[in-house]
Amino acid sequence: MKRLIKIYLFALLPISIFVSCNTVPSAADNKKFKRPDKQINVILLIGDGMGLSQVSAVYYFGDKTPSFSRFSDISLINVSPIKLKITDSASGATAFACGEKTYNGAIGVDADTNEIQNIFEILSVQGYKTGIISTSSVTHATPACYYAHVSKRSMQYEIAEQIVDSDVDFFAGGGESWFRNRKDGRDLYPALIQNGFIMDQPLKSLTIIPEKKYGFLLAKKGMPTMLEDRGDFLSDYTKIALDYFTQSESSFFLMVEGSQIDWAGHDNNSEYLIEEMKDFNKTIDIALNYAEQEGNTLVIVTADHETGGFTLSTNDGDYGDIKPSFSTGGHSATLIPVFAFGNGAENFRGVYENTEIFHKILDVISN
Repeated sequence: MKRLIKIYLFALLPISIFVSCNTVPSAADNKKFKRPDKQINVILLIGDGMGLSQVSAVYYFGDKTPSFSRFSDISLINVSPIKLKITDSASGATAFACGEKTYNGAIGVDADTNEIQNIFEILSVQGYKTGIISTSSVTHATPACYYAHVSKRSMQYEIAEQIVDSDVDFFAGGGESWFRNRKDGRDLYPALIQNGFIMDQPLKSLTIIPEKKYGFLLAKKGMPTMLEDRGDFLSDYTKIALDYFTQSESSFFLMVEGSQIDWAGHDNNSEYLIEEMKDFNKTIDIALNYAEQEGNTLVIVTADHETGGFTLSTNDGDYGDIKPSFSTGGHSATLIPVFAFGNGAENFRGVYENTEIFHKILDVISN
C-alpha cells in the first residue's frame, strides 16, 4: 500500500486530547532511536474494544498525564473484515498477526480457512523470542491469533493444544480451564513442561533462566476485573516479560492485551471501562519507559475495534460535566487510533487498513 499523505490527527480527532498531547513534550522528540546492529524489538499493546472515546476517558477521569501524550506519531486504521463492516476480535487480531483480512471468528486462517503464517512464526526463525500477556484467557481470540490456526474462535481446547508446540516463549493470563481438568481428560501441563516451559512459578521465588520458557495461567478463565482488585497484573507481568527478554539477549516481539476494556463496553459499564483503561494506560508507560531506556524498540498501541459506541457526552446539557454513555452492547465501525513510538514510529502515520500494522512492523524490522 502506498503511503497516504500525512494527515495531522488534530484535524480529525476531538480537540481535547490533542491539546493535552501538545502540552507535554514527547520523549521521542528528545531522543533519536538509531538503528543498532541488533534487530528491532516490538511491543504491541492492544486495548481490545478501545476507541478514541475510551482513550479520551483517561484524560478526563485520570489523575496523571496519560501515557498517550508521550506519542508524536499517531494514525487511524479501518478495521472492517471481509464482506462485513464491523469486525470481531478474532478477525481484527488475525489482520494484525497475519496481515490478511478474514471473516469474523477466524483465528489465523483466511476466508477459505487456510492457515496463514503469523508474525510470531515469521520472526521466531529469525531468532526472536515471543510473548503474550492478556487479562482474558490466553486462548481468547486476540492472543490466540499469534500462535494458533483454527476456523472458529470458540475452539479454545484446540487453541490451548497449539500453544504447547508453538513459537511462544512467554505467556501470562487466564485460561487454566482449557489446559487442565478438560472435558477430554487431558492435562497439557506435562507437555508444556517437556517443551521447556516453567509453569506458574510464584513471583516471590521467580528466578529467570533465559534458556527456559515461562507460562503463567493465573485464573480458570479470564482474569479478575480491576473492580475486583486484579491489581497490577498487566504492568507487573509486562515488566517480567521484558526482564526475561533482556536477560535472554534476544530480539523479541511482545503482545500485551488489555482485554477487558472490551468486556466493559459490552456490559455498558463506564466505571469498569475507565478502570480498565487506567490499568492499560499504566502498562503503556512500562513499555515506553523500556523503549526510552533500552532503545532498539518499537512500541505500538492500538485496538482491534471499538466496543459499546462509548461516548463522553454532556450531562443533561451541562458543559462542565461529562456523562459517559453507550449506544450499543456490541462493536462499532469507528476508525481506530494507532500510537507509535521508537524505532520506525514514523512509518505509522496516515489512514490505512488494519492489515498494514503487520506489514509496517515487518518493514521496520527488515529495513
